[in-house]
Amino acid sequence: MRAINRRILICTAQVPFVRGGAEYLVEGLRDALRERGHFVDVVALPYQWYPVERILESALAWRLLDLTSANGAPIDQVICTKFPSYLVSHPNKVVWLVHQHRQAYDWYGTPLSDFANVPAHRQVRDAIFRMDGRGLGECRARYTISRNVSARLRRFNGLESSPLYPPSRYAGQLCAGPYGDYILSSARLDRAKRLDLLLEAAARMVVPAPILLAGTGPDRERLESVAAKLGLGARVRFLGFVPDAELVALYGGARAVYYAPFDEDYGFATVEAFGAARPVVTTDDAGGVLEFVEHGVNGLVCPPEAAAIAQALDSLAADAAYAERLGRAGQPRVATITWDRVVAALVG
Repeated sequence: MRAINRRILICTAQVPFVRGGAEYLVEGLRDALRERGHFVDVVALPYQWYPVERILESALAWRLLDLTSANGAPIDQVICTKFPSYLVSHPNKVVWLVHQHRQAYDWYGTPLSDFANVPAHRQVRDAIFRMDGRGLGECRARYTISRNVSARLRRFNGLESSPLYPPSRYAGQLCAGPYGDYILSSARLDRAKRLDLLLEAAARMVVPAPILLAGTGPDRERLESVAAKLGLGARVRFLGFVPDAELVALYGGARAVYYAPFDEDYGFATVEAFGAARPVVTTDDAGGVLEFVEHGVNGLVCPPEAAAIAQALDSLAADAAYAERLGRAGQPRVATITWDRVVAALVG
């Protein structure tokens, strides 16, 4: 039977000048759909989350869009990704949920949320819950990027969904190289990624392994200050933005990868580390990371405490063979994460 080529729009919210996992996911999905013969474009609206009251304006902008046709030709399907893109109306709407507005959900009441316990903010939060219930509830199918995101959707909104893991954009390039002496972090420099824990652990390590942080983000200045106060000196290198080829090489030559965000949605760093046969050091509250990392099998899972993380890193820094054994056990865990599987689910 001849494949049906569809006209598909991928919908996403975009914070101007910010690029991260969600942006890479959208670009990967776009390219995968085009490679399989579909006519695809991306609709990205700028997203303003502050002050809190502006969130509802961003959501309304999506609801007012008419994406049923373009240039007189029907649009067969829309695939929505993160809040508030799934507020768009379309008779064939599918969501591949990256995350909701976490400040109003699981981060609410924590230092990671900018919602205060005041009437105006509670009203906005209530409105987000109602909008999400409607926008996500009217989807023909609901997928998420992890079991963790599905669990949140069930917990807060009472909606069922199917996890569908996204491949890394480096999937075809990652390979195992020599197990060098450095610990790599490829996470965005953001408080939720808890890179300060890595720096505090590094200061406690017995084996003075180099710490390489590849990435940009708003927390860089604070992290540099933490590293200086800890006296880490040249052991810690803030690499900033790293080109794709260089990052692939960094994965392939690391002793281990540190990735311990707080309750992560998914975490491309884990999938990429396993693709390069690197063990991952994480924490027992890291969320989606724990769907892949199994303690003592392909990585090490610690309490979110500097002393415990230091001990885990020391065990790998002191024994390259141990790091290789754990790292190679991670490769099979990500081998089945493919774009063929993703496209079959979203468009099939």
